[in-house]
Amino acid sequence: MSTQFQGVIPPVITPRHADGSVDTDSLKNVTKHLIDGGVSGLFVLGSSGEVPYLTNAERELVVTTIAEANAGAVPLIVGANEQTTNRVIEEARKVVDLGADAIVVTSMYYAIGNVAEAETHFRSIHAAIDKPIFAYDVPVRTHFKLPTDLLVRLGRDGVIAGVKDSSGDDVSFRQLLLQAKDIPNFDIFTGHEVVVDGALLGGAQGVVPGLGNVDPAGYRRLFDAAQAGDWAGAAREQDRLADVFEIVYTPNGRVSGGAAGLGAFKTALQVMGVIESNTMSEPMLSLNDAETAAIRDILERNGLV
Repeated sequence: MSTQFQGVIPPVITPRHADGSVDTDSLKNVTKHLIDGGVSGLFVLGSSGEVPYLTNAERELVVTTIAEANAGAVPLIVGANEQTTNRVIEEARKVVDLGADAIVVTSMYYAIGNVAEAETHFRSIHAAIDKPIFAYDVPVRTHFKLPTDLLVRLGRDGVIAGVKDSSGDDVSFRQLLLQAKDIPNFDIFTGHEVVVDGALLGGAQGVVPGLGNVDPAGYRRLFDAAQAGDWAGAAREQDRLADVFEIVYTPNGRVSGGAAGLGAFKTALQVMGVIESNTMSEPMLSLNDAETAAIRDILERNGLV
């Protein structure tokens, strides 16, 4: 079917100086690194950008810095991350004014809702915001799994332009692909870094990989191979990326799960010379020298340093 968005759209990390302030020069470097790697768009203010930890001023700084560095090269898909409907609408209006080409919205969180309220939530945001809206299915953070039938209904009604699936539920993801395949301009992205070849084979329009911050060119090669029908080539690239993904396991339980994954991406980019520091947002711990050395070994064997 026709599509508005496709390809590789990484969730951009937010570099910080050692003193904890947002490092705008490194953020510009990351943006250039991603665009030079052939990405199709940039997902700003997502989980990999540590958005729950950013102040309002930091969120604005991140969006404006990336928009300036991007200079219209690729679409900016920006998260409007707030707990409830009116707060999301307020945030969405802000990021649209700052240059968002589309917005990404989760179900409500902290507030206790149900399917009917989730549907009203998305419909109200659609009525208030004149930009494409992606539903972000991330139950590990919202504690609510967006039902497939709801997503399909919202897609058929033009309320949402697609789905960014970070549920980890490969069965429901495949069911969504099957049930939505005849909806025009409805684009489904997997956030699962190591099964992208299978997602594309099933009909997904693309991937939103946190690991794409580290190796955007690898994900672009994977996507291009899939587009060409070279599934063996796509699998080979996916296998290599699965090995690169081993960086997230280097902390070995010393830090939280969130700090391990995001810290590994930041540390890899620091080793690669893209960003200045691997400092995490408080209260998350940053990766140490031993973990950095282990990440360097993985990058070296995959030709990234």
